[in-house]
Amino acid sequence: MNRTQLVEQIRQKQTYLCVGLDTDITRIPDHLRTHPDAVFEFNKAIIDATLPYCMSYKINTAFYESQGWKGWEAMERTVRYIPDTHLKIADAKRGDIGNTSAQYAKTFFEVLPFDAITVAPYMGEDSIRPFLEYTNKWTIVLGLTSNAGSHDFQQLQVSGSGAGKRLYETVLEKVARWGTPGNLMFVIGATRADELAEIRSIIPDHFLLVPGVGAQGGSLEEVSRYGMNKDCGLLVNASRAIIFAGNGEDFAEAAKKVAKEYHTEMATYLQAL
Repeated sequence: MNRTQLVEQIRQKQTYLCVGLDTDITRIPDHLRTHPDAVFEFNKAIIDATLPYCMSYKINTAFYESQGWKGWEAMERTVRYIPDTHLKIADAKRGDIGNTSAQYAKTFFEVLPFDAITVAPYMGEDSIRPFLEYTNKWTIVLGLTSNAGSHDFQQLQVSGSGAGKRLYETVLEKVARWGTPGNLMFVIGATRADELAEIRSIIPDHFLLVPGVGAQGGSLEEVSRYGMNKDCGLLVNASRAIIFAGNGEDFAEAAKKVAKEYHTEMATYLQAL
């Protein structure tokens, strides 16, 4: 999915919601536990229920890899079930030397039909370049995260030629030069909404993948106010708040209700574009 298609789909669907399929097998409703492919059956029901209200699905690979080959198979079935009208994100946070990253890129962009993958920038340009070589695919670079540990490195003041800037600001500036707003996005945690205006001054045109709304307490209104650009420029992720909204046989209906609420709110913010 290229940028033009992404923007058109957001405007058509009137939503920039990304549903995170962080499917923790220990939290799947009891009536699905005995199913031979419980994770996929859960995901399928969530997708069917939320499809009209979201623009994207983000699969956190850790929840599948931890289940061995069976989990990997459930992940593959899940990503192939998501229609091409919705951006499919592998939340894999990969990043390694160039030849290794090339294999990661092949895994998620060729073997598996993902549209985007999250990557870590710590090892520099050559670790990210292989992902950027793909046409109509997105590389989503960790920018500013919402976890407490972000202060360990991301918030550090930079010395030398970048004096006065924080490390994450230097990362945003430098990485933005490696690609374009048509193949690069950045992860910006929703609990950093007060810093979104400043971030937008650094990367005004790129899409931002914003986790942390919902269970982590981020404000959709603040994220939208400070983070939107002329093309919307946002994919706001909610995972647990949607997929685990209910834990009974009506879990999909509960997920649908929450996703619809996000959709309704997002539609009001999109009217300003």
